[in-house]
Amino acid sequence: MADNFKAKQCGKECQKCNPAECNDGKKLFTVTVFSENQVGLLNQISIIFTRRRLNIESLSVSQSALPGIHKFTITTITDEDTIEKVVKQIDKRIDIIKSFYNDDSDLVYQEIAMYKVATQDFINLEGTEELIRKYNIRILEINETCVIFEKTGHTDETQGLFNELSQKLQVLQFIRSGRVAITKSKIERLSDMLANIEAHKMMYE
Repeated sequence: MADNFKAKQCGKECQKCNPAECNDGKKLFTVTVFSENQVGLLNQISIIFTRRRLNIESLSVSQSALPGIHKFTITTITDEDTIEKVVKQIDKRIDIIKSFYNDDSDLVYQEIAMYKVATQDFINLEGTEELIRKYNIRILEINETCVIFEKTGHTDETQGLFNELSQKLQVLQFIRSGRVAITKSKIERLSDMLANIEAHKMMYE
């Protein structure tokens, strides 16, 4: 799911400020959910956010480092008390192995954005080389009609490039992925939890 940068912050929609910061006591949290890949699970998780009137800013699903376990990475803007309750509700689902929440200081995270512009517009763009260096743009496709390129980084970086391009030319297409994130902690909480469960089972076998 593409990142919805029109986050409802401070009582209004905002495209230019950082969604990780908000002056009404709310901030961006990343919820990580580990589960087997069950049909309908994503809908069940979404309902929990909807009931709390929380907007899902971005969502990505992938395999985890553990065989057979999938990882849902969800971002939302709220306060810590609310996100703690959301995670507890998610954990009550029978198909969920475990879920956690973190703020940005706990994570290394990235998003990928792709942009499509007309080839002639891109060629005629003043300062093209400087723009490529500034945003570390990677060109994926160039042909007679269009140029397609990508930018990997944080939301403010990918949005910053979009805003700058929009001031200079027409962006034909733009899409941004959901966040992918890894915790900085030396402790792998899920692996340790599963190891403890397995050890507990062996004691009673």
